[in-house]
Amino acid sequence: LPACRDPKLFIKDLHFDEVPVRIYLPRVPSASKRRGVIFFHGGCGIFGSIRSYERICRYLARKCDAVVVSVGYRLSPEHEYPAQSLDCLTATVHFLKTAENYGVDPGRVIVCGDSVGGNFTATVCQELVNRRDLGKIRAQVLIYPFLQALNFNLPSYQKNAFTAFLSRERTVHFLLKYLNKDCSMKEAILAGSHVPERMNLKYRKWINPDLIPEVFKRGYKPLSPTLFLPEVHEKTKELLETRLSPLLAEDAVVCRLPDACIITCEHDVLRDDGMLYKKRLEDNNVNVTWHHMEEGFH
Repeated sequence: LPACRDPKLFIKDLHFDEVPVRIYLPRVPSASKRRGVIFFHGGCGIFGSIRSYERICRYLARKCDAVVVSVGYRLSPEHEYPAQSLDCLTATVHFLKTAENYGVDPGRVIVCGDSVGGNFTATVCQELVNRRDLGKIRAQVLIYPFLQALNFNLPSYQKNAFTAFLSRERTVHFLLKYLNKDCSMKEAILAGSHVPERMNLKYRKWINPDLIPEVFKRGYKPLSPTLFLPEVHEKTKELLETRLSPLLAEDAVVCRLPDACIITCEHDVLRDDGMLYKKRLEDNNVNVTWHHMEEGFH
């Protein structure tokens, strides 16, 4: 569908290296180069579109007086994982190289996304830490992001297991749909049977209920260890790759990430993903601004 008209914005549909984008440019001339915002929409990698986030992106462009690029990455299952995050990376690289063509200061570009878009935001920033041919991303904004598929029994998953829209069960169901995997493995993954003991031991220092502040752990009950199922692990190895679970990235990568703004919601299974990433970033001396919505939900 074509873009809506807006008296304060020029809105154009373009392609950045074959990835469809919609770009929102303020009509009022600016005395200096503007900030740039690259936006990745949510929707579990299988829903959502540029059009469904039109109002949000127009609001961001007007409110921030910034040039906003909304990325229309390909959706699963028609386009197999990791096409989605690769499209986001491609569009980001293109914009960093051409930002000045749109009146944007290449040193003032942020990436932003909600839910799986927050996942793509974290992944793109991690992918770019070694790129010396590009300007650096100024900051990353992660809005209730999905960041790990190792542990679906964190306090926020228990507390919000049956919350409307994004329950604990639906989270894993959509995740398997996104990866085009057999959903009959859902119960095994919810129980943690897809994770070898050696990986649980390795990542305990980063993904652990003990790292969640006590105020957010009311009613939490630790679960007994579950039986590891090698066949489930083999079929779902992507779950434990940093491209899907950026919370598992090594400190050598995390310490080089841009400043972050992380938004979490109390009534959200993904709350603890954001809180654990906040801690990892801070432990690696990355500046983090954290906003927690006590009455908010996914």
